[in-house]
Amino acid sequence: MQTVVLAAGEGTRMRPLTDRRPKPTLPVADRTLVEHVVDGARAAGAGRVVVVVGYAADGVRDALDDRDVEFAVQERQRGTADAVRAAREFLDDAPFAVLNGDVLYDHDSLAALYEAGPAVGACRVDDPENYGVLETDAGGSHVRSVIEKPANPASNLVNAGAYAFPAAARDWLDVSESDRGEYELTDVLERACEATDVRAVTVDRWLDVGRPWELLAANEWKLGDLKRRLDGDVHPDADCRGPVVVEAGATVEAGVVIEGPALVRSGASVGPNAYVRGATLVGEGATVGHAVEIKNSTLMAGATVGHLSYVGDSVLGRDVNFGAGTTVANLRHDDDPVLVRVKGEPTSTGRRKFGVVCGDAVKTGIDTALNAGVVLGTGARTEPGETVRRDRGR
Repeated sequence: MQTVVLAAGEGTRMRPLTDRRPKPTLPVADRTLVEHVVDGARAAGAGRVVVVVGYAADGVRDALDDRDVEFAVQERQRGTADAVRAAREFLDDAPFAVLNGDVLYDHDSLAALYEAGPAVGACRVDDPENYGVLETDAGGSHVRSVIEKPANPASNLVNAGAYAFPAAARDWLDVSESDRGEYELTDVLERACEATDVRAVTVDRWLDVGRPWELLAANEWKLGDLKRRLDGDVHPDADCRGPVVVEAGATVEAGVVIEGPALVRSGASVGPNAYVRGATLVGEGATVGHAVEIKNSTLMAGATVGHLSYVGDSVLGRDVNFGAGTTVANLRHDDDPVLVRVKGEPTSTGRRKFGVVCGDAVKTGIDTALNAGVVLGTGARTEPGETVRRDRGR
């Protein structure tokens, strides 16, 4: 089935990680987020794939350089239906699927969606108020309508943001502007429900990667799928336990302990006596120094964590440099979920353990202490011996 992948958005809720790059190009295990989406579509049976780009379009194009895809350009950020309109000229007069370029789905569920079309991916959640809730028939398999973020939802069956539309939907994309000033794909879904039989296809596993802690969750998922492989320079006295991947061109020194799932990418190095555990990604060219402990974290390309430091449950952007002795707190004393400010609002991560988020090129002085939930903006600095309790440089 021909498939449109929406990858034009700015990803404002993911800032500062998206200050210098589009969200679909953030790293998830051994590839970018949008590569996972395109590969998942192919595995589900997609033929032609059209990727809609907009914000920082060259970054998405570069990420997909070796994928057989076509690119459509959304000139302005005017909603999901507008994004699909940008791809309309690429679509044949046949059914088509639409996937968000920042949402991960299990491949079997996508294949079922393609097979069942017209259809929408559906999932049951504990708190449906933040989603589009699907109204279905008595049997729960046929969609009647979708209600966006209802205050008192009548159901916990929500729209998972994956669609298989009939060919006629190419002519339904010229929807009216919403109250938010956008053109919504859910209005096209409503039209489909009126015109034909739209099935609700249960998605067994999906993840909307919209905020920094969800990038951690994405890496936990995809790193767990990797098979053990030690292609790099691994010292005989290093101890790699379980599903650990060390890519060719990476170095793991003596005395290192790595407990999988973990991925050490090409050009990265893990110094003597370091301890890497949990679902950890050590990105291309990143450095883990002597006697450093990294736990359940994502280190993007070129990030450096100096010797005698601790980083837990954190996301470090490209070319971050942690001075020696930098320590990240990842647990509140009251055991409540850690809060992180998203677009200025304190937001629960839903995680008992969460550390910090650092934009690109952050530098910390030696012996810096970072409080749980702190966000350091792109290029932020700390002084030696400083304790940072509030966000900085955003």
